[in-house]
Amino acid sequence: MTTVFAGVVRAIERVNEAVGRTVSWLAITLVFTTAIVAIFRYAFNMGWVWMQELYVWMHAIIFLVASGYTLLHEGHVRIDVFYGPASLRAKAWVNILGTIFFLFPMVGLIGYMAVGYVTLSWSRLEASQEAGGLPGLFLLKSCMLLFVILLALQGVALLLRSVMVLRGHAEWDPSTRASKLGH
Repeated sequence: MTTVFAGVVRAIERVNEAVGRTVSWLAITLVFTTAIVAIFRYAFNMGWVWMQELYVWMHAIIFLVASGYTLLHEGHVRIDVFYGPASLRAKAWVNILGTIFFLFPMVGLIGYMAVGYVTLSWSRLEASQEAGGLPGLFLLKSCMLLFVILLALQGVALLLRSVMVLRGHAEWDPSTRASKLGH
């Protein structure tokens, strides 16, 4: 069973690692786009709606699509006063219970609400409502579904890691995961 769990965890984590590293390049583009918008606006009194929307869209994509990557690297908010000093087994239980009772219901609800929203957007091939705005708003809205899928998958990986820790495989502790991605 541990071998199956390990294979699933590695596959999920490779996906989120690749997605996160790829999406991280948008952060650089976001900075340059924002700087260009500011320079043109304040130095030359010029601006384009599509360019302003572009950096907002990039920010949304980074936030949504890299959430699984953030969970993979333990970047989400926790109450570290309690979690930090806890034993490995206690942390595993916190991860299991938090994933089952908080993460999965949250991504399930967001997914449920997003499907109709995204479907409607696709049916209209929705574009920006602003004159001169970006086309393809339906693509941006689809990132909500990627958010749900990638974060839920990483939740599965966290859950399986925690189960393996409880079964006596301390090497699957999520905090040591970063060095094991090369498997």
